[in-house]
Amino acid sequence: MRNNRLVWRDLDWVMISIYLLMMFFGWLNIYSAVYNPDNHALFNFSLRYGKQMIWIGAAIIIALGILLIDPKFFNQFAYLIYGIHLLSLVFVLLFGKEVAGSKSWFQIGSLAIQPAEFVKYATALALAHYLSQLDVKVNNIKTTIIAGIIILIPAALILLQNDTGSALVYVSFIFVLYRRGLSGNIFVIGFVFVFLAILALLLQSIAQKLILLGILFLILSVLYYFMRRNISNALKLLAVFVVLSGFVFSVDYAFSKLQAHQQVRIKVLLNMEQDLHGAGYNVYQSKIAIGSGGFKGKGYLQGTQTKFKFVPEQSTDFIFCTVGEEWGFLGSAAVIILFVFLLIRIIQVAERQRSTFAQIYGYGVASILFFHFTINIGMVLGLIPVIGIPLPFFSYGGSSLWAFTILLFIFIRQDAERMKLL
Repeated sequence: MRNNRLVWRDLDWVMISIYLLMMFFGWLNIYSAVYNPDNHALFNFSLRYGKQMIWIGAAIIIALGILLIDPKFFNQFAYLIYGIHLLSLVFVLLFGKEVAGSKSWFQIGSLAIQPAEFVKYATALALAHYLSQLDVKVNNIKTTIIAGIIILIPAALILLQNDTGSALVYVSFIFVLYRRGLSGNIFVIGFVFVFLAILALLLQSIAQKLILLGILFLILSVLYYFMRRNISNALKLLAVFVVLSGFVFSVDYAFSKLQAHQQVRIKVLLNMEQDLHGAGYNVYQSKIAIGSGGFKGKGYLQGTQTKFKFVPEQSTDFIFCTVGEEWGFLGSAAVIILFVFLLIRIIQVAERQRSTFAQIYGYGVASILFFHFTINIGMVLGLIPVIGIPLPFFSYGGSSLWAFTILLFIFIRQDAERMKLL
């Protein structure tokens, strides 16, 4: 009992307060997104806002349960938790229900559970457990390969479910590896490949691609001029040119392997074609909704785009549209500030940890939330392709809310234990 009292005293109430505020504001916007003047009972559990109240209640119970668990449990059994969640991904491939082309749901009566949401925190635990070992150094190639395997296994299983958005979330763990010593050159390399991929898609003809390769060769030649001119550097730059050349000519092939709707979304984003009544419809309507909100918004429950359901999935992936239309620039800015403040707080708390495991896990929490927040907002504003991932604590859905709750509160519990180590 005394230990439990100490836990409550040592909790980071700043993070908990932001968490509760986000859930409440998210629920308000879900209510507005599905609002029906003829059927607006607050406790109507047949509608999404009623169901979300149940998910929120369950999330708070889950959070309380996590706070009562010995924090050492998550470190000691990290691999077991990770393995169990990997099995859930395998089982959903075999026995899951297909929804919107993605076979990633377990249907239990009226309850649908998406295992992919929960594997994120399990992967963060496994990665933190591995990287916190005394003999593990991230700048070692063996460590990087093993860490990469831990990250890629769940991502690959989720890709098999045809859920590209959830699989891409695992890219966020690169920030964890960088914080633990991985070279910052990885971000430069990533930027170069993304930039070349976009150019390769925009340049349709072989002649245009050859001109691009000629420019690359010229850049590498200039670089060689300023380097120590020896056979070793010449071979390295030649190898880089060969790799980049192969990548440029492989982009079209890789692009052809994407599903038709994914290809169209990328083409719409790059302005290669217009499809305002098809793949570009959601984003087009989303921007109209957000733009129409102006500075102060149209007022709660007064959004016309929201009321007449112009934006599909407005209570899930496109919930930010409701915020923008009804709460305007001020409300949208408030949501963004909340997320930024939460991320800063998580990083601050991670930096003060005395346990390496807790510190690395905190980086994982921040990375996952940052990726979801950035991609979701960018998707709604038409800055990146629509890949379908929820806005943490705002979007409708029990699986995502519970998974983010577990992700965050394991870290909060780890931080409370920090006080015993001082």
